[in-house]
This record gives sequence, structure tokens and C-alpha cells, in this order.
Amino acid sequence: MGASILPAAEIVMFLRHRQWALRLAGVAFVWFAVAWSRPVAAHEIPADVTVRAFVRPEGQKLRLLVRVPLQAMRDVIIPTRDSTFLDLAAVPEPSRTAAEIWIAGGVRAYEHGQLLGRPVLAAVQVSLPSDRSFESWDLALAHVEGPRLPVDTQLILTEAQLDVLLEFTVQAETSAFALETDFARFGLRTRSVVSFLPPGGSMRVFEYMGDAGMLHLDPRWLQAARRFVGSGVSHILGGVDHLLFLVCLVVPIRRVRTLVLMVTAFTVAHSITLAASAFEYVPGGLWFPPFVETLIALSIVWMAIENIVGTASVGRRWILTFAFGLVHGFGFSFALRDSLQFGGRHFLTSLVAFNAGVELGQLVALLVVVPSLYLLFKFVVAQRIGGIIVSALVAHQAWHWMLDRGRDLFAHPWPFSGWEAVSLLLRTAIALWVAGWGYWYLRRRWSEGR
Repeated sequence: MGASILPAAEIVMFLRHRQWALRLAGVAFVWFAVAWSRPVAAHEIPADVTVRAFVRPEGQKLRLLVRVPLQAMRDVIIPTRDSTFLDLAAVPEPSRTAAEIWIAGGVRAYEHGQLLGRPVLAAVQVSLPSDRSFESWDLALAHVEGPRLPVDTQLILTEAQLDVLLEFTVQAETSAFALETDFARFGLRTRSVVSFLPPGGSMRVFEYMGDAGMLHLDPRWLQAARRFVGSGVSHILGGVDHLLFLVCLVVPIRRVRTLVLMVTAFTVAHSITLAASAFEYVPGGLWFPPFVETLIALSIVWMAIENIVGTASVGRRWILTFAFGLVHGFGFSFALRDSLQFGGRHFLTSLVAFNAGVELGQLVALLVVVPSLYLLFKFVVAQRIGGIIVSALVAHQAWHWMLDRGRDLFAHPWPFSGWEAVSLLLRTAIALWVAGWGYWYLRRRWSEGR
């Protein structure tokens, strides 16, 4: 009897192990099937995407022509034939769905600040990568409203372009229009080129990376001023190197009058170079931005060492602050240069507003930094020891910035040779002479005022 029971138990155990083995095999098969299968609609986010658009008000309509790479329309099934080429006979409906979701759903238009309704999708066209119709409004409009590609055209998804015509209902073509777009979601790095054609005016082109926020196509001066004041504030408060320079600047200062003098010197200096850069009186080579960024890091290290050593007089501190302010002004200009296009015809207003925003942000920073240092030196550590500790920490960070930026600078070849170098030296000498004369004059007035 025992001999008959043992084989039966072994058989049951064998069947159980076999069932578990089959289950594991089934799970593994499903996992590999999901991991290696690639649905038609699921594809990778493109690394670099360029969006081209034309905006033109005509009568009671605001018309918007947009071209986007078709592969940027994710999660939409685009039919193919032979697993390679687009099935152009079946593409119109899914391409229209992609245009509704990704383009029409990602554009908001405003008239005099009032949000307009959802746009009408007037036309959709799939285009070849060699198509050049978006070089002008007339060519692009004729192409989008024209015949579709022949169904036997061999076109793969990664090369196809999707062209769309959107139409918003407006009150008048002369209204003040603005756009908000979600084009940044098309790729990891999205570059947008938006051309606005006002009635009776010349075309205005906006080019930016990511999303530009509220894009006023023909901004009034107040809109430009508001935008650039905010830009200046965000730039100074978001620029860690500029804030650390301000910290080093105010650490050893004990008198309000001295603080006002230093801040004024820094403000006047960076306003000069900011304006000079806006009017393009600076070098335009690729070497110049890393050169300025390296000098900004050097200025922080220098001021921190001055604080640690403690040998700088008020007059020496003043001229150092003015000199380094000239450098920081170039740094501010890099943020301003690419955004001046958003000011429309109000170039000077945009420049002044940006500088005002920088000063406002600087004032906000000082209102935080000065009381914080006062409380630190009063209740935590003595001013001399505390100033050394704070300056040493700042110098450590700025030193690494200086080395990293210096390596980037030396990766560029020396840009000047011959008479270009002589011309640069002469202009530098003249600028230093003017700055020195101004310093002597202000120093004399300062002495007389005391």
C-alpha cells in the first residue's frame, strides 16, 4: 500500500511544478512581447524640432499657418504601408486628429487681452521634407489649401511635415493680437519661428526656444515695458553669480552712505555696458560670452578675497565695483539681446524697462541680504569672522565657476590679429581714460561733499 501511495504523490508534485513552470513561461513571453513590440502610435520624443508659423489678420479672421514635423505628433496612430512608408490614402483622417490635438489644442489667441474661442481647423496637409512653401505666406497658404500628395508617394514618418491652417473669429484686423503656444512639448528642444504680417505693415519675425509665454504680436509700449521689467527682475533674482557678487559687495560695509555709493557705482556701470551691448557696440564673436562669464566669476573671487584680506579702502572699493559692474552689464545683455524682438517697435522702452527691472530685482535682493547679514553678525558671529566665512564659501563656489568657464573660453581661438588687435587696444584705452576721468571727477565731488 505504501509503495502505491509514493508514486502518486510524486506525480502530483511533478504536475504542480509543471504548472508553475508554464505560468512563468507565459509571464516571460508576455513581458518580452511588450518590451520588444513597437506600436505604430508610440515613438520617441524628437530631440530637435523646428516649428514655423505665419500669423495674418484678414477682415474678421485671424489666420494662422503652422508647420510641424509629423513625428512630433505622438500617441496618434499614423497608418503605414510596407511598414515603412506612410499610407497617404488613409493619412488624412489621423493627420487631422493630430492637428486638432497637438496644434489647434496648443494655440490660444487673444484680441485686446480677451481670449478668443477655439480655432477652426480650415485645412490640413502632409508635406515632403523638400517642400519650401513656408518661405512666404502666399506660398504656404496656396500649398496648404492645394491638392494632397499622390497616394503612391514614398514618404516615411520621420521626414513628413504636417501643415495646418487655423482660423480665429475676431472683431477687426487692426486689433491688438497676442498668442500663447504649447509648442515646447513637440520635442526635447523646440525652436519656433513665428512671422506676423500686420495689415499694411512690414513682417515681424519672432524666434525663440521653448515657449515665449504671452507673445504680443504688435505690443503697445506699456505691454513691452511690463514684459521687460519682469524679465529684468527674474534675471537678476535668478542669476546666482550676480547675487553672490552683491553679497560680497555688502559684507564689509557698515555705513548706509557707503552702501549707496557702491550700489550706485555698480548700477551706473552695468547700465553703460548694457546699453552699449543693446546698440551692438560690443564684439559679436562666439568667444565673447564665455569671456564675460569668466570675468564675472573672477569678479566674485576678487571681491571675496578683498573681504577676507580686509585691505580695501572705500575709494579702491568704489572703482573695483564700477569696473566689475561694467563686466556684469555685459552679462545682463546676453539675457536681453535675444528678447528685444518681443518689444516690437519699442526698442528704447524695452531697454530702459529691462534695466529698471534689474535695478528693482537688485533692490529686492539687497532688502533680503543686508538685514540677513546684519542679524547674522549681530546674533551669531562677529562681523569680521562672519565676513571671512561667508566670503570664503562664496569664493570657493566662484573659483570653480571661473575654472569651468575659463576652459570653455580657451576652447575658442583668439579672435583678433593685426590691426584688429590694435583697434581694440585703442578703444579700450579711450574707454579707460574716460572711466578714469569720471572717477576722478566723482571722487573729487565726494571729497568736497564730506
